[in-house]
Amino acid sequence: MAQVTVRRLDDAVLDKLKARAKANDRSTEAEIREILRAAADGPVPGQRKRSLRELMGSAPSDRTVEEIVADIRALRDEWEDRG
Repeated sequence: MAQVTVRRLDDAVLDKLKARAKANDRSTEAEIREILRAAADGPVPGQRKRSLRELMGSAPSDRTVEEIVADIRALRDEWEDRG
C-alpha cells in the first residue's frame, strides 16, 4: 500500500481529526484513511450531475418523463417493501 506525508498540517486540524477518530473508536491514522476513502469515492469536483430528464433523453422511449418517474418510484417502493 502507498504512503502519504502531509506537511504543514495545522495543529487545530490534527486535534479535530484526533477527536473525530476517538468518537469513531478508531486510530487517527484509520480515521484519516476513512476520510480520504470517502472523499475519493464521492463526486469529482467540477463534474455536474446529469438530471433525470437528461438521462431519460438518452434512451428512446414513447413514455413521458412523468410516466418513467412514476415507474421508478413504484419500483423503489416495491423494493423497500421487500427489505
